[in-house]
Amino acid sequence: MKTYFLKIFGYNLFANQQLIQAMEASGSPAITLKLMSHLLAAEQAWLERCKLVPPSMLNTWPENVTIEQCKKQVSERYEAWVTFLNEINEDEINKLISYHSFTGDYFENQLGDIVTQVLNHGTHTRAQIGQQLKFAGAKSLPVTDYSYYLRVLNS
Repeated sequence: MKTYFLKIFGYNLFANQQLIQAMEASGSPAITLKLMSHLLAAEQAWLERCKLVPPSMLNTWPENVTIEQCKKQVSERYEAWVTFLNEINEDEINKLISYHSFTGDYFENQLGDIVTQVLNHGTHTRAQIGQQLKFAGAKSLPVTDYSYYLRVLNS
């Protein structure tokens, strides 16, 4: 499962980079920056929970984020998650992670389920960004299908 998650984080990086380029080409509409910064903040928040470290933010909706900051954070989040996954044993994917939500509620989830949440949340938020880019006048959106990513990866 760990190998699978590492592969999907590669796809997550690719798809995030594609959306960042589309955002830039459309003049970085504010709502797309807000959504991308949320996606990246959520990736960070979940990683901190998995690493059992105190949260570095009060919520996952940072303000006044630039496209340059998003570009930098896309790579940083990818590297951080890949490093974390490479440092754990395969058995730890099933480990229970205890954490508190930003509203203070206590939860426990298996690490593998948290990783799945992070990746699915990214897909969901990228779709929202794509929709907002179309509303802002983008004529086309980048191809971010997983099957396309695999073709690019294997070409």
